[in-house]
Amino acid sequence: MDISAKELAALLGGTVEGNADVRVSDYAKIEEGRPGTLSFLSNPKYEHYLYSTKSDIVLINNDFKLNGTTTATLVRVPDAYLALAQLLQMIEKQTRKAKTGIDPTAVIAPSAKIGRNCYIGPFVYIAENVTVGDNTQIYSHCALDENATVGDNCLLYNGVVIYHDCRVGNRCILHANCVIGSDGFGFAKQPDGSFFKMPQNGNVIVEDDVEIGATTTIDRGSMGPTILRKGVKLDNQIQIAHNVELGENTAMAACGGIAGSTKVGRDCIIGGMSGIVGHLNIDDHTTIAAYTGMTNSTREPGMIYQGIPCLPINKSRRSIAVYRNLPDLMRTVSDLQKQVEELKKQIQENNA
Repeated sequence: MDISAKELAALLGGTVEGNADVRVSDYAKIEEGRPGTLSFLSNPKYEHYLYSTKSDIVLINNDFKLNGTTTATLVRVPDAYLALAQLLQMIEKQTRKAKTGIDPTAVIAPSAKIGRNCYIGPFVYIAENVTVGDNTQIYSHCALDENATVGDNCLLYNGVVIYHDCRVGNRCILHANCVIGSDGFGFAKQPDGSFFKMPQNGNVIVEDDVEIGATTTIDRGSMGPTILRKGVKLDNQIQIAHNVELGENTAMAACGGIAGSTKVGRDCIIGGMSGIVGHLNIDDHTTIAAYTGMTNSTREPGMIYQGIPCLPINKSRRSIAVYRNLPDLMRTVSDLQKQVEELKKQIQENNA
């Protein structure tokens, strides 16, 4: 990358404050800025770095008001974080060209259909009646089982496994070692105490523009599908159980899990290490804070929940405040109990 502030503003639809001709060739966090680098500021808690950074250009929001002076040239855009993401994606497309061709070690069934301009890497296995769309890249050691479908312009990193009859839409990214369509956790207890496996006869449907993180597992439905709607984003090491449905543009951070048959609405945010029990309904636009345990369905869209067990965030914060003061409260209650006992004793003595 080698770009001036003026060129950057034109590319991102922004405006320049400062030296429009200054050029940058690299990126840096605003607190680690150095000459020749581009930084961005979107979180107000990092504002103080703006006035000391050595970066030559900083992306900032249009509505940001300076409370000091800076030596950096500012490029104002509607959303600095989004603008940086768009810029990085443009550069990635220019520098990282899509691969094409089929490695000779790949095993592809005669009945499989492979689209145009695809890449099939070393030791990939593609089973009978699999369909792979145009411009899709499948890296080494991936396995696509019978009747699986992968759409156009997808990217499957090393070790991805897609079980039989599962469907992945267009423009999806599946990171290393994620698993689509493994069996849901279904067992019936027998009279002798042993478990009888419940067949998992459904599948997984992943709609368009979904991204699934490394070692994340999406279980197939026991009857009917597990569904990830359009635009869902899942982080690494997540477990999605059988017959779960995630609504459009819902995002979930790492190390969380959702139990079977829970329906999550659209545009929800689920924080890291959170868990949702089975058979719940989570309304649209719900936010679940990190390390939260959802044990009940939500009551209205747009709420924020926190804690184990979860509470609306205002109640959770009040509860946390009380919890922090429990030692003092306990001492106060103990003192009051002693005073009550002394008063009782005095009353008894006066009445004697």
